[in-house]
Amino acid sequence: MTTAHPPIPVFDGHNDTVLSLRSTGRDFFTRSEEGHIDFPRAREGGLAGGIFAVFVSDPGERPGDTERGVITASPELTQAFAEHYAIEELARLRRIVAASDGAARIVTTAAELRQCLADGTFAIELHIEGAEPIDADLDALEVFHAAGLRSIGPVWSRSNIFGHGVPFAFGESPDTGPGLTDAGKDLVRACNRLGIMLDVSHLNEQGFWDLAAITDDPIVASHSNVHAISPSTRNLTAKQLDAIRDSNGLVGLNFHVGFLRPDGGRGSDVPLSVMADHVDAMVEAVGIDRVGLGSDFDGATMPDDIGDAAGLPRLIDALRDRGYDDAALAKIAHGNWVRVLEATWDA
Repeated sequence: MTTAHPPIPVFDGHNDTVLSLRSTGRDFFTRSEEGHIDFPRAREGGLAGGIFAVFVSDPGERPGDTERGVITASPELTQAFAEHYAIEELARLRRIVAASDGAARIVTTAAELRQCLADGTFAIELHIEGAEPIDADLDALEVFHAAGLRSIGPVWSRSNIFGHGVPFAFGESPDTGPGLTDAGKDLVRACNRLGIMLDVSHLNEQGFWDLAAITDDPIVASHSNVHAISPSTRNLTAKQLDAIRDSNGLVGLNFHVGFLRPDGGRGSDVPLSVMADHVDAMVEAVGIDRVGLGSDFDGATMPDDIGDAAGLPRLIDALRDRGYDDAALAKIAHGNWVRVLEATWDA
């Protein structure tokens, strides 16, 4: 006889849904065949909320830049352009919440996140991926924080005034060049002061170590995998995982096939067992209290066995088959995110 398991709500550490909504024009509250997250599919898959990234697309980016790995910002990507773009995206998220009739909420404290998980309100955390919207004096950071920003990645995989992003490459080390600039170090200190989580997922290795040496908060890689399994520059080395463990931080499993596959391929025929392999390795390296999910929904190629947000229960079942009990699954699905955000936001 098959025993039904109670659903385990998922708080996802990274998605690019706001960019998908902008580019496709689709409505968040209408089920779509485009993208990976909308409200109906979230409900179907047990997605209780997540960290919604504001990512500024470079207006001068050349086709193929991402495929070549090394991405240099065009002259068009000015701070003024990026700031305006980010304001538009944050406003879009606020309009989603306003249109939800109470079904969604922007969360800025761990208590608010816990309440959403308890009562079923969809929780949205505001994140900026790549700090191009922030000026060197950090005035914009203060204003964005007042508007609800609670996490930031100092860089995407391109350099800016704060540091150097890790390029997309396979079979190579993430140690690809210089790390944080003096402005980047000031950004880390300001985020610590304001209670803004810092996300190291797109930093190169030197930037990671620069941040680790300064920050008072847990080190978080919201959507990165294990370099020893899939040697992408976007994945974490054993030493980096040790540092995350020692800081009582968190690493979130990225669902992107290119960061999962041991061969670095782009094919979506990635079995759930490979995702579970990465989770097993993360748990072994950092402990069960420091592993979460950071899907990269709407920003990456998903394994066929996941598809979109509605497929999340299949991953939970695969982890259960690996021997994770309900208590461990609850930590991975949402509990560890609540813990690390509480340690960052409410300290």
